[in-house]
Amino acid sequence: MARLVSLILMAVLGLNGLAMLFASFWWYDAVPGVIATGAFNPHFVRDIGMAYLVTAGGLGWFLARPTQGWPALVGSAAFLTLHAAIHVFDASCSKDAVATAIRDFPGVYVPALATLWIAFARRPA
Repeated sequence: MARLVSLILMAVLGLNGLAMLFASFWWYDAVPGVIATGAFNPHFVRDIGMAYLVTAGGLGWFLARPTQGWPALVGSAAFLTLHAAIHVFDASCSKDAVATAIRDFPGVYVPALATLWIAFARRPA
């Protein structure tokens, strides 16, 4: 199960990173809630897109070589968890914290929780 979830996360996060790099304006308009974060900044969107590609790469390394790739998986989990923490803070400061958290749940919180689960469940002995 952890391998399947890793594969799905790798694909989704990698595609997200590629969209952020090569279709930045489309991505900015397409992802719910992004417009509310401020004006479009193509450099910033591409920077974060690279972080998503590195995260997908960490998941891929773990899939290819679980023991050797586990530290890369932990790095992926760290980025996603810290990113989710920023969203928790932003939601707590918003006019409707529950609606903001619900909006961010599938795209921000689920990947972070899933990657943390995989990292803990599959840590080397």
